[in-house]
Amino acid sequence: MKVFLIAGARPNFMKIAPLVRAAGDFPQIGCTIIHTGQHYDYEMSKAFFEDLEIPEPGYYLSAGSGTHAQQTAHIMTSFEDLCMQDKPDLVMVVGDVNSTLACSIVAKKLSIDVAHVEAGLRSFDLTMPEEINRMVTDAISDLFFVTEESAVKNLQQEGKKKERIHLVGHVMIDNLYHQLKLINVNGSEEFSTMRVKKENPDYAFLTLHRPSNVDSRENFIEITLALNEIAKDRPILFPVHPRTRKMMDVHKITLSDRVILLPPLNFKESLYLWKDASIVLTDSGGLQEETTALKVPCVTLRDNTERPITVKMGSNKLAGTRKEGILKTYRLMMSRDRSSFRIPPKWDGKSAKRIWKVILSSC
Repeated sequence: MKVFLIAGARPNFMKIAPLVRAAGDFPQIGCTIIHTGQHYDYEMSKAFFEDLEIPEPGYYLSAGSGTHAQQTAHIMTSFEDLCMQDKPDLVMVVGDVNSTLACSIVAKKLSIDVAHVEAGLRSFDLTMPEEINRMVTDAISDLFFVTEESAVKNLQQEGKKKERIHLVGHVMIDNLYHQLKLINVNGSEEFSTMRVKKENPDYAFLTLHRPSNVDSRENFIEITLALNEIAKDRPILFPVHPRTRKMMDVHKITLSDRVILLPPLNFKESLYLWKDASIVLTDSGGLQEETTALKVPCVTLRDNTERPITVKMGSNKLAGTRKEGILKTYRLMMSRDRSSFRIPPKWDGKSAKRIWKVILSSC
């Protein structure tokens, strides 16, 4: 069985890694990685593959930058040529980026089955490009692999057949446990952040990159005011996304000296920091889930989340983007007992194997 596994942006690489590793246990599956080039710095994306210990992609489509429409169109035309040439039996897409949308549309128009990993998640916020990508991809997919019960409910309400919806857990958590094991086995001497971690005990960990937060001067300033207040309690380790760095200059953002700015980090080095943080502050979807798996308190700097299970489990809470809301939520999460946090069903590091078993049984 010939499967095309689509990766386009950094979160995709982390999600396909467990699928590639698990595919080795199933000789019936021939799995080819298609790198769309949505993350268009190829040298940087090569580092992701090395860090995640997965092979080089079979094909690189060079999508490059541009508007959402330009990028999606480029991926579609390049991927169509590839599908017509190699004729895969199944196209597997992950997450909710433009590559997910583009490749699923192309596959269906060529009568190739589509499997969507991380299907059914909804923020119900159509101002988010990712929400549109999720909805359209799920509208045409054949198999739905979901991470949590809310996604099952969403898909059923949208009319999807029960037998095509599979609650398998989360491949992102598979990757998390794999990388955590490597850190525990190999130690942390290789990490450039080892010193800053030792010198700043009881720290908070921050990620901030969402356009609605950093492109909006009003939102960015409100978040900054809250961060500077939190920094009075504890240092904040902040690996700065290139987009965020640019907008800090544009908006003339001034952070406390106790907000320690770090360069962008690979997955493993980021995990090395946040796994031991007193609290995580983030606008990332993936980090909401990963902190839930390790029972690390998380404050989400957004008004909504497509991952409500993280809130239900007790480890995550939405704070919005206003100073007072962020501070109130921060204090609440710092007061919670971690032992009361729970981990969602099937977030056990075995999701990728479940996915391949379902696919083989569906052939």
